[in-house]
Amino acid sequence: MKRHIDFYITGIKIAIMVGFQYRLQSLIYVIWIVIEPVIYLVVWSTIARANGGSVGGYTAGGFAAYYIVWAFVRNMNVALSPSDWEWRIQHGVMSMQLMRPIHPIHNEVVDFAGAKVVMTLIWLPMAAVLALIFKPTLNPTWFQVLVFMIACWGAYLTRTVMVSVLGMLTFWTTRVSAIYDLYFAAELILSGRLVPMPLMPVWVQNLAGYLPFQWTFFFPINALTGSPTPSELLVGLGMQLFWFLAGLGLVNLVWHFAIRHFSSVGN
Repeated sequence: MKRHIDFYITGIKIAIMVGFQYRLQSLIYVIWIVIEPVIYLVVWSTIARANGGSVGGYTAGGFAAYYIVWAFVRNMNVALSPSDWEWRIQHGVMSMQLMRPIHPIHNEVVDFAGAKVVMTLIWLPMAAVLALIFKPTLNPTWFQVLVFMIACWGAYLTRTVMVSVLGMLTFWTTRVSAIYDLYFAAELILSGRLVPMPLMPVWVQNLAGYLPFQWTFFFPINALTGSPTPSELLVGLGMQLFWFLAGLGLVNLVWHFAIRHFSSVGN
């Protein structure tokens, strides 16, 4: 345990320093993340105004709050793409990682966790500018803020283990992109990333209740921008914990069989 704690502390420090060293790259990445919700925000704000001021309970200010916070949550739940697992195996990077006395997934958790600190500092002034332009309606309680902070990291860890399971499929096939595209399409519809979940058809909301997607997007966003009760917030954290533990179990199970199929390649 002490070895893992030391690894995480040191690794996050290094990732933060790397992020500051390549701050222009981090800036471009955050801008790229912000562009997507701004498009959604403009579209839905326009629809709300044309519809008498609101759509599905969301006013223009409500949409502004949702999508500005969306950008932060998206920054927080970014994890290593299965396509990157594919690239690392094809280029021999995985061979080097397997020589270390620690599971490769720990490297990714550390690197991305440290990078998020730098990207959050970059996101803050952008969020301030967006708030001045779109005037979000945001009045969270202290408990909502606390749950939001926990939920953002919960979303990151949950999404990390889920996409890692997909990434491990590259031990059987060198082309996992098509499978990931299918996963991404489901996530886009069932997570609240494209549209807030209350605006989706009832059957979509019911289906999403059985899947992990909304707990990595809609739940942390709604925890801060919506009006959930304390019990709903606690249930949401419980669902994140459930899906994280389920994903962690799948990671260990799939890894046990996947590593047997590993073939060292390189260029």
